Amino acid sequence: MELGLHVPNFTWANGPAALGADLATLARTADQAGFGYLSVMDHFFQIPSVGPAEHEMLEAYTTLGFLAAHTERVKLLTLVTGVIYRHPGVLAKAITTLDVLSGGRAVFGVGAGWNEEESRALGFEFPSTKERFELLEENLRYVRQMWDEGDAPFTGKHFEAQRLLNVPQPLTRPRPPILIGGGGEKKTLRFVAQYGDACNLGDSPELEHKLTVLKQHCEDVGRDYAEITKTVARVLDLTAKPADLLGHLERLHGLGIDAVFGVLTGEPDLAALERLGSDVIPAAGKF
Repeated sequence: MELGLHVPNFTWANGPAALGADLATLARTADQAGFGYLSVMDHFFQIPSVGPAEHEMLEAYTTLGFLAAHTERVKLLTLVTGVIYRHPGVLAKAITTLDVLSGGRAVFGVGAGWNEEESRALGFEFPSTKERFELLEENLRYVRQMWDEGDAPFTGKHFEAQRLLNVPQPLTRPRPPILIGGGGEKKTLRFVAQYGDACNLGDSPELEHKLTVLKQHCEDVGRDYAEITKTVARVLDLTAKPADLLGHLERLHGLGIDAVFGVLTGEPDLAALERLGSDVIPAAGKF
């Protein structure tokens, strides 16, 4: 099992002037500690579960490019990009660029999007739930085609493109892994089975049931369930005893979870992250 680090909060004691240096230090610490993933949110305002909208928030793909320059091995992604924010051609190009410049470490994290308040405030269209899921499926088709060989046109309900040229192609072949966030049983988990390489679910009492639903969708579309990387996100308690954290990770592994994204809700404790690298990550890797 791998442990990832998810950074949703950028309101740190040293303020915006020091944020670049502080974030670079965090990235190097996570990379050297052995975290398998380093992720950020794709939002423009802070979300209610973390803090007030007025708190600091960085643009996701600029931040991931910065993190790539300060790391060597950790995989980089959003958890997750809402499809309403960017045209899929721009999105595919951004992830391709991240993959090339990071030496093949990009993951495409994507979901239907949910933050209506943020979208209305900045003037993004916020379609109905039905249309957002149409956009999600069309984005998945578009991006996968853009990462295929050739430059054929694309035709969909929401997007028309004459030539999906993408040069250079990602270093990761056949494509950067596609991680789809969310636990919707009718559409989201079906999209995971049909288009994705990984899913991200909540660490909740429904987790085992969600995995069962995903397995059924895989059977329905003729997909090998074992091919899909199953991940969950949960708050990372840096004060917890290593044995307690390992016990929880082992339980998740027993359900079939391959990676856990530890969510940092406060300012990073670098010494605690280093302790995870020495006490928890090597042990979890044996699961």
